[in-house]
Amino acid sequence: MENILEARNINKHFKKPVLFHVLKDISFSVKEGEFASIMGKSGCGKSTLLYVLSTMDTDYEGQLFLHGELVSGQPADKLAYIRNKHIGFVFQFHYLLAEFTVLENVMLPARKLAERSYEEIEQKAMEKLQILGIDKLALKKASQISGGEKQRVAIARALINDPVIIMGDEPTGNLDSHNSENVFNIFRELSDEQGLSLLIVTHDQDFADKTDRIIQMEDGRILA
Repeated sequence: MENILEARNINKHFKKPVLFHVLKDISFSVKEGEFASIMGKSGCGKSTLLYVLSTMDTDYEGQLFLHGELVSGQPADKLAYIRNKHIGFVFQFHYLLAEFTVLENVMLPARKLAERSYEEIEQKAMEKLQILGIDKLALKKASQISGGEKQRVAIARALINDPVIIMGDEPTGNLDSHNSENVFNIFRELSDEQGLSLLIVTHDQDFADKTDRIIQMEDGRILA
């Protein structure tokens, strides 16, 4: 199995208010189709690491590879393209645009990428909604659907450009146990049936225990 994501000797310092070494020599990889979770106490650097891995934070030392390609040191426009095309994001808060329909929200990243026609993007968005069992909500405004449904829409949006990896920051943090389980099952299916890699930061031990591997963090380091 090839590595979809690989971090080599990643170090990061916060410069203000005082110099603080937040990520300490982090090296690990996520393989194709692997469903991995990152756990650790608040403040151990999990979210900071995810921002580096997702190419949103470029102020670090070390090397980051995505799909075998070195992304560290690439110009901002190239990183924006890589991020939009190859990485799908699911956060604790869904960040849907309330005034847009569910379908329009899902289409947004593909419209930004602009590699397909509007009709193709619309059709693809409907396919993703069907996969997640929410195609019947396509024309509803995002403000009119439930919390669990919103998170499914956010997952569909993350899938629209057929990314090689989904990254999540506490994607079940705002959900009850029933909806958390639904989200986990969706992720599991994406990994098992579509060979998608997933890297999810979570505080939820039950969620993490069911993933393929737990990457344990403490004080800016990876323990296991």
